[in-house]
Amino acid sequence: MLAAGCGGDIEVPTDQKTARKGAVLFYERCSGCHSLEAANAYGSKPEGTLQGGERSNGPNFNVRKESRDDVLFAIRNGGFSGGIMPANVVVGNDAEAVADFLSKYSGKGD
Repeated sequence: MLAAGCGGDIEVPTDQKTARKGAVLFYERCSGCHSLEAANAYGSKPEGTLQGGERSNGPNFNVRKESRDDVLFAIRNGGFSGGIMPANVVVGNDAEAVADFLSKYSGKGD
């Protein structure tokens, strides 16, 4: 399993198996557009950096809290706006792991 990138580490303890798997999957599949330090993911562009932002600028989950059900909805439906996020970027148990991870670790930073 991938555990590090961009000079950082995934911060989810290995004894939290489902959340750890979700963090690794989030890093692999979601970090190009979304940020969440616990997964060593820094894809969200800082607000105000580019006027209007970028089309691929996904929510920063350090500050945005998400519920498990909302994460699963977004995964299955290509986000909430249907703009650019691919639907079913992870499926089955992998989607469940990402949803568990995000619901536990999102919204804790600044």
